[in-house]
This record gives sequence, structure tokens and C-alpha cells, in this order.
Amino acid sequence: MNPNKNRVDLLPNERLDDLLTHDYQIIQSPEVFSFSMDAVLLARFASVPRRGRILDLCTGNGVIPLLLATRTQAAIEGVEIQPRLADMADRSVRLNGLEGQISIIEHDLRFFHLKSGYGKYDAVTVNPPYMPPNSGDKNENEHVAIARHEIYCTLEDVITACSRLVRTGGRVSLVHRPSRLVEIIEYMRQVRLEPKRIRFVHPNSEGEANMVLIEAIRDGKPEVRLLPPLIVYNENRQYHDELMQIYYGSTHAAQVEEKGE
Repeated sequence: MNPNKNRVDLLPNERLDDLLTHDYQIIQSPEVFSFSMDAVLLARFASVPRRGRILDLCTGNGVIPLLLATRTQAAIEGVEIQPRLADMADRSVRLNGLEGQISIIEHDLRFFHLKSGYGKYDAVTVNPPYMPPNSGDKNENEHVAIARHEIYCTLEDVITACSRLVRTGGRVSLVHRPSRLVEIIEYMRQVRLEPKRIRFVHPNSEGEANMVLIEAIRDGKPEVRLLPPLIVYNENRQYHDELMQIYYGSTHAAQVEEKGE
């Protein structure tokens, strides 16, 4: 048991979910957008410093800061524009006794540099809305629609914010849909973020990629590594070994060591 756990009040229709291998819990609700596999994969993919400052944009209910806290002693800030989600994330931080490491800030990422200053973070992570504002059918639930569609920020807004907030030599890690990879790379290079690692996630060995993980370095040199594909399910519709390790393996085995350029 985590001796630092605190008691927090749950609102109607909220529940506590366990965070996989870690003795952390997170507040979730069917009324708002819950975290999914993409957030877990991003939290494991991102290269993070052992110390320093990390920022998670579009933090939602705070799952990525909570998962990153198992890998680093760095100070972590999560920025979320929706008041209800920011409140849930803040209470999850307090529930797990992580107030000394994680701070949740209700703010618009497009203007957050005016509050924090330029280039203040060693690493930035972001799991942004995937869909343009006028694409597909928006979910009737406002919270889910904002999480899925570019209502409060576009892809270009997100990448511009990352570039403003990360220091020279710092890393930006993002998860998105492969169909928008060209846009992502174009926007990154326009704002001096050089893609360095790309990994595609496939539902199975026969299926097309349905997620892409990208890491860029601010003012890095042009050179990119295409990592081996990450396959989610095997032929028996069970998680592949690597996914089992990500979800249920030891924290030590899952840790990604900070690498130089």
C-alpha cells in the first residue's frame, strides 16, 4: 500500500480506478473522457529527465503525470483547459500523495507560455485531440467532444505551444493518428522541433497502424529513427509480450533511460 495516500471526496458518478502495476489510483467518470491506451503508451515512450521540469499538455484527468511520476523525480506540471477534468486530476494527485511532485494547472495551452515563460521545460508530453473540428460526428457529451476534436486548440496550436515551452535541446513527445503524420512533421519543423524517434502502433500484425508516437528535440539536427512497430494483439487476441510488459511489468523494466542526441 502507498503510505502517502490521502482521502479525497468523490463527486457523483465518479469512481477510483487502479493504475496498472503501480500503487496509484485515478479518479474517473463515465460522464467525461477516460484515459485509454494511447496515454499509457505515450507515458512509456517519452524520454524524460531524472530531474528538472516536465510539462504535460492536454492532461485530462492527469493520467500521464501520474504515470511519469513512477519514472522520474522531476517536477511535473499538467495543463488542462476543462475545469472539471483539471479538478479530477488535482484530486487524483492529492489522493496519491504526489502534491510535492505534480501540479495541475487549469489553463489554455495556447497562452500558457505567457504564464510560465518561454523554454522553461526539459520535456513536454501531449496527447492532443485527434480530429479536426468539423470532421466526423461530435459526441454529444461536451467533455468527450473537446477531448476528441480540435475545439479549443488545433494541431498547429499544440505543436507551437510545445516549441514555446520546451528548452533548446529539450524533448517533445506526442501521440496521434498516423493519417496526420505529415502535418505533424511539417508543423514541428516550422517551429524548430526536429523529429528524432517515430514508432507506429498496430492493432495486430496484419493491421494498419492506428497510432503513432513521435519524439522531437528543440533545435535538434535532422536525423530520425523509425523504431520497430509496436503490435498490440497477437493471433489469439491477447496482448503481445511488450504490451503485457508495459501494462503489467515492473517499473524498472519499463523505464526509458534519458539518451543524448
